[in-house]
Amino acid sequence: MLQSLGYVGIETAHIDDWADFATGLLGMQIAQRRAAGFDLRADARAARLFVDAGGAETVSVMGWEIADGAALAHLAVQLSNAGQDVAPGSPELVERRRVRDLIVAHDPAGNRLEFFHGAQDASTPFVPGRAISGFRIGPLGLGHVVLTARSADTVIPFYRDLLGFRLSDYALRPFGAYFFHLGNRHHSFAVVETGANGFHHLMVELNSLDDVGQGYDLAQLEEGRVAVTLGRHTNDHMTSFYARSPSGLMIEYGWGGRSIDPARWEPFECDYGPSLWGHERSWLDAAKRAEARSLRLGAAAAGRRAPDFVRGTE
Repeated sequence: MLQSLGYVGIETAHIDDWADFATGLLGMQIAQRRAAGFDLRADARAARLFVDAGGAETVSVMGWEIADGAALAHLAVQLSNAGQDVAPGSPELVERRRVRDLIVAHDPAGNRLEFFHGAQDASTPFVPGRAISGFRIGPLGLGHVVLTARSADTVIPFYRDLLGFRLSDYALRPFGAYFFHLGNRHHSFAVVETGANGFHHLMVELNSLDDVGQGYDLAQLEEGRVAVTLGRHTNDHMTSFYARSPSGLMIEYGWGGRSIDPARWEPFECDYGPSLWGHERSWLDAAKRAEARSLRLGAAAAGRRAPDFVRGTE
């Protein structure tokens, strides 16, 4: 029923820092400034990120795209019948999000979700904030979001059984992680068991590996900006690094993500760690970092390799 991740909202007290970070490092475009924040573009859409002033330093909303009004109405009934509180988007919110219609709900961890259809395109072409080739979005959506959870079992049934996310794969070491897809993108949503509910990262994918490498150079100029070093994932084959945003939230900045055929995909356990190389995770404690490093070295010793990059059709 859902198609892709459409947009994300950010609440922050560091509005100016976010503007510099989003344009100067990520290469997004400020579409519209407001007294209480600004909107960001990453493609032809009128807005993909909504940055609003506030003190929470968090992701305030995740917006999931759905096909049309009939599908949206069906989802609202489905959620309501399952005991979930569902509210229609106000005219002001619909206009703010630049969509035709939306509904609002919350997942079991309290994360605000908006489901929408009819997103507007901008009237002018996308102009990146720095010299990049552009973002890989289109029908794949903005990218993926990863939540943290005390227990994945409290969150996964909502996304899997009610919203229709399908399991791509999972890992149990060095931490529990579960990855879910909607369409051809290997995963649009994931849950990592960390012992606390929260938001882990947003991934955006670039059209060129050089965009990522040049972003990595820029990130290394700022102390503390790199939260996870450059590396390649085992499951979606993404080559990426993670930048720490002005809010402390991480943005995965990647290239070469795997496309899958949902009709033929079989879930599996990724039992040799989350990364083939690199991706030293500063957010892990020393013991978990050592375990992750051991898994990477074990994968290397076993000769595990991701396939050469071939861009599939979407």
